[in-house]
Amino acid sequence: MSQVVAFIGTKAQYIKTAPVLHGLDRAGIGYRLVDSGQHATLATQLRDELQLRAPAVRLGGDGDVESLPQAAWWALRLAGSLASRRRLRADVFGPDTRLVLVHGDTPSTLLATLLARRAGLRVAHLEAGLRSHSLLHPFPEELIRLVVMRLAHVLFAPDQVAVDNLRALRVRGRVVAVPGNTSRDAVTAALVAGRPAGSTGPAVVTMHRVENLHRPAALDGFVDLVERIAAVMPTRFVVHGPTGPALAKRGLDARLAAAGVSVGPLVPHGDFVRALAAAPLVVTDGGSIQEECARLGVPTLLWRARTERPDGLDANVVLARYDPATVDAFLADPDRWRRPPAADATTSPAAAIVDGIVADLARSGLNS
Repeated sequence: MSQVVAFIGTKAQYIKTAPVLHGLDRAGIGYRLVDSGQHATLATQLRDELQLRAPAVRLGGDGDVESLPQAAWWALRLAGSLASRRRLRADVFGPDTRLVLVHGDTPSTLLATLLARRAGLRVAHLEAGLRSHSLLHPFPEELIRLVVMRLAHVLFAPDQVAVDNLRALRVRGRVVAVPGNTSRDAVTAALVAGRPAGSTGPAVVTMHRVENLHRPAALDGFVDLVERIAAVMPTRFVVHGPTGPALAKRGLDARLAAAGVSVGPLVPHGDFVRALAAAPLVVTDGGSIQEECARLGVPTLLWRARTERPDGLDANVVLARYDPATVDAFLADPDRWRRPPAADATTSPAAAIVDGIVADLARSGLNS
């Protein structure tokens, strides 16, 4: 019997929800995995790497959802085909489900929340309470967060700032504070075999956010920055699915090749975390990567105007704000921003979330 459904579909969701799912297994709580299909081409590899079961239900097609028009069409098509409450319970969520886990701020998060509410089920939001306080930075993530946080019944907040944000929103759901983000558990698992010694690898750069890919100034500025780094140290550009076409469209892939940048696709999470740990510096616009670098202490330039995450800020993470002076200061002395890696925590965010899920199932059972 599966009382819980985990409804996820992106690479980051798999990585950051896996510690919770393993915890549910250890606690003897049955769960049903539903894959939204948002990152369809990566999902099987991710499940194998993270030792997760195959999904009971897989929605969507065979390709990844990599643009806003694709996301809108994908969500409308799925929502339209699953509009019946009876069909949702029978075909997607299952007859015994009492709680649906959703994660973060992606189109999969919004779709899962709306379908769960349509089916009359309770929603638990992992990584709740993050706010940039700007609807355009990041877009559409900030808007999705606001909708999901208002619809969720249980909200797992990773820090006190997130708790305060939820209180300011006057959400109706129950707020549960947990000791950090599950990326902590994921990084610990990725480095179980040991952390690389020293900064012996290349610089690592990544970019994938809508507000960067669809703004020529932000995209061109990022490539300018990567060229500057490549002029002084080996540089590795790990390319997300939508990033490659955006670079090629503006001829920026040729510039990167001419600069000697090593350009390659996404790699398994454990390999990527070890590459971050060995990097002299990291440039990224990814929120999850910001969290990982904060734990690793690696000098990191965050290519964004705003961030919803406090992780590493004013320590090893510098928010670029697309400001040339900020970029120049970071590149002039990256080691100034290096910090010791975070000590292994005695508390696990994933374990705290599992405890919260068990408590919620008990509470809702008493009230049913």
